[in-house]
Amino acid sequence: MENNRKKLIEVALPLDDINAACSREKSIRHGHPSTLHLWWARRPLAAARAVIWASLVDDPSSHPEEFPTEADQNKERERLFSILKELVIWENSNNEEVLNKAKAEILKSTNNNPPALLDPFMGGGAIPLEAQRLGLKAYGADLNPVAVMINKAMYEIPPRFHNQPPVNPEAKNSTNNKYPGTLGLASDVEYYGNMLKEMAVKKIGHLYPKAKYVDGYGQEKETTVIAWIWARTVKCPNPACGAEVPLVHSFDLSKKKGHEFHIEVFYDDVNNLCFAVHSGLAKSSEGTISRNGAVCPHCGAFIDYPSLRETMKSHHFDNRLMAIVAEGNDGRIYLSPSKDLENIFLKIESPDDVPQLKLTGKAIGNIGLYGFDTTEKLFTNRQQIMLTTLSDLLSDVRKQIVQDSYLKLPDDARALLEGGNGTVAYAEAISVYLSFVIDKMTDYHSSFCSWVSARDTMRNVFGRQAIPMVWDYAEANPFCNSSGCFDNMLEWVYKVIQYLPQKGIAGETVQWDASQDNGLRDIMVSTDPPYYDNICYADLSDFFYVWMRNSLKDIYPQIFGTISTPKETELIASTYRFKKKSEAKEFFEDGMLATCKNLFKYSREDIPVTIYYAFKQSDADESGTVSTGWETMLSAIIDAGFAITGTWPMSTEREGRSISVGTNALASSIVIVCRKSNETKPSTTLRNFLDELKAEMVPALKKLQASNIAPVDLAQSAIGPGIAVYSKYASVIQADGTALSVRDALKLINRELDSHLNEINSGIDAASSLCLTMYMQKGFNPWKYGEIETLATAKNISVESLDKLGVVKSGKGIVELKTREEIPEITFGVDHPVSWLNTQQCVKAYEEKGDAGISKAFSLLKDNEISDVKSLCYQLYSIADKKGWTNEAYAYNSVISCGESAYAEAQNIKKDAAKPVQLELF
Repeated sequence: MENNRKKLIEVALPLDDINAACSREKSIRHGHPSTLHLWWARRPLAAARAVIWASLVDDPSSHPEEFPTEADQNKERERLFSILKELVIWENSNNEEVLNKAKAEILKSTNNNPPALLDPFMGGGAIPLEAQRLGLKAYGADLNPVAVMINKAMYEIPPRFHNQPPVNPEAKNSTNNKYPGTLGLASDVEYYGNMLKEMAVKKIGHLYPKAKYVDGYGQEKETTVIAWIWARTVKCPNPACGAEVPLVHSFDLSKKKGHEFHIEVFYDDVNNLCFAVHSGLAKSSEGTISRNGAVCPHCGAFIDYPSLRETMKSHHFDNRLMAIVAEGNDGRIYLSPSKDLENIFLKIESPDDVPQLKLTGKAIGNIGLYGFDTTEKLFTNRQQIMLTTLSDLLSDVRKQIVQDSYLKLPDDARALLEGGNGTVAYAEAISVYLSFVIDKMTDYHSSFCSWVSARDTMRNVFGRQAIPMVWDYAEANPFCNSSGCFDNMLEWVYKVIQYLPQKGIAGETVQWDASQDNGLRDIMVSTDPPYYDNICYADLSDFFYVWMRNSLKDIYPQIFGTISTPKETELIASTYRFKKKSEAKEFFEDGMLATCKNLFKYSREDIPVTIYYAFKQSDADESGTVSTGWETMLSAIIDAGFAITGTWPMSTEREGRSISVGTNALASSIVIVCRKSNETKPSTTLRNFLDELKAEMVPALKKLQASNIAPVDLAQSAIGPGIAVYSKYASVIQADGTALSVRDALKLINRELDSHLNEINSGIDAASSLCLTMYMQKGFNPWKYGEIETLATAKNISVESLDKLGVVKSGKGIVELKTREEIPEITFGVDHPVSWLNTQQCVKAYEEKGDAGISKAFSLLKDNEISDVKSLCYQLYSIADKKGWTNEAYAYNSVISCGESAYAEAQNIKKDAAKPVQLELF
């Protein structure tokens, strides 16, 4: 095969369609592999599928003998695009017709010899899973045991039992004998999962009694409890009081309209803390604890956080039952607590065999300040009993699966399987999936789960990449039919199995350090490496690892041979593991370079390597801004011998996540496309590099902005075309004879981006230009009148005219930009000549009414005015981001992020407004 053939990913992609599929996929729940087991940074399957396929399929320009003209190439490219557009749709994940078309193109471009694929940082497993779906042999590696098991469950185990009918007695007696693909395995996971639950109910069901209540007719009834709502309590420090203080964020239980309930806190005649549940909302939306500290509801004494931390660490706190949430015929029932029941629960003792492990790093985070520094402290005694019981019973279920499998086999097969090797392997496979159910239970059955009054449901532990402190917590009933229950967790798992690839070569997963050579050669590589210090996977994984180890250590003794997940060799720049920040940086740099050198050994010359990266952290000095993470990643890629041939921003991050603008997180991952480079690369001068940089970046930036890429991603996406120029050369020689470093190249790329943003806004009206200058220097802070008058005169405008336009306010020798709260709403039927005002009005519309507000605002502007708003938003975001004005940056980013859909809706609003009014005749 010719090594110089360009692949589709190196020339063009239907990026809008891929990103739309990625965005939509984030709302897919049942059946999506992301719901099999929690992982903190998953890539959408659509992105992984598109990147792999486009990396294997030749671009038409590589075949001039077939497509001699540009028109011919474009026509063929559109044909390939049509296949890719179908391929990325979630509903087509197992559509054989669509997959066969895609596989045919892969075979055509690889001379019927498609490569195997390796992901050395497999994490949540999206990349190797999609490689298997596309007919490739998938290899996945990761140092983290939890990631290893997730990947085994997705693409290593299912093909081993492909098309196998279920072995459970219920299926055996069924008339249905067709179980294609993974359906037989899914059926058995469902059946034996229910068996595990029933065994647990018999053993510990009495720990979850029904609640008694009196209905509207005065009849006493029983109902199943959904959750018990608890408060952590401390003693009031006021010597004259000494009452028990409940630490509660809010006393509202339900905020659903027409079904509001709250908790009343009061003290009886002997100063005992009491709770009662009433209809309606609480008098105050606040509880007893806030960002400042806690307040005693009995005497009003204040308790600061240092005192709270000391009290909690010393274990001088209690837990009090505040309310009971139960199942009702017409929604949730909220009941007052019973003191007798509370005492029964509090007397439950912790089991002897509960897994115990010291929490570290980001996993311990804020909760460690209060003494919650080991895994067993994250659960109530009742939760510990429930989880250990499920884990212990798993071995009994496994024995039953072996027996059922053996009995179902015909005589000749039984003879082959004497000793149970085959049946044991199947029982062990089902145990893996049931261990995931238990792991998912831990996320909803911890004393760090809370009750969401706005939605009447449980909130799990990991709403973000840390364990946040929770004061008033919800203890769910595992045996009910509501959020967090066993049945729901089981359903998540077996439905994923049903949607896994129905055909494919069995993949291989291994626990491996990516910086070490694994021996593979002549393969394809696509991977999503750690983002510097963004996520400490090992620290977070310990929460699940202790329970997974408890369930599976006998099956996979090598994987679960350590007490905790490996941390010392985890490739992240986590400063707490080193004495100095510089040591963490050096560790990450050395490890990433060693890894990229291994990727160079593994990869084929004719197929590009693709690397996902989503990192925003920046270091600034007088000469510019550069991202430490990007510098390390790009230096490693280039120093390992790769040349970068393309970059693509893909919408891979979940919308609405807890980390957003102002943190290291991006809305998109930047997919870096690179090839093994020619060893005889030439050098070039700095002047030539700068000329090429401008020539490449300007059209690339215009294309990115035209696609409404979020401003938060623009600077990262701009790195691609810029660094591609840099990596073409062996070195870029500066005037003093030294070579330009990657760090300095990134600064020049950032400078070119700033120059581009300034240039596209250079033609804006004088008033907006002056406002931009004011904002850049002082934000919305005041200026002296004389200073603004000087600036205004230079732009041939006056302060008075700015005042009349409504963009500034002046008086008493002071001039200030009007805030968005102070400017009028955008109106219909008037001219909108001031881009600054239009932009702030659009942002205001978004802040007040979201996407609908933007659409309405856009409908009142001309197309060129909308274009000016977008251009100004990019520059305003850049300014706000560099100055650390997080809320401002978020505002401008939001306007662009919803730009395309908002523009389309704006056109619909204009059309509706233009329709003639139909008068009804009577």
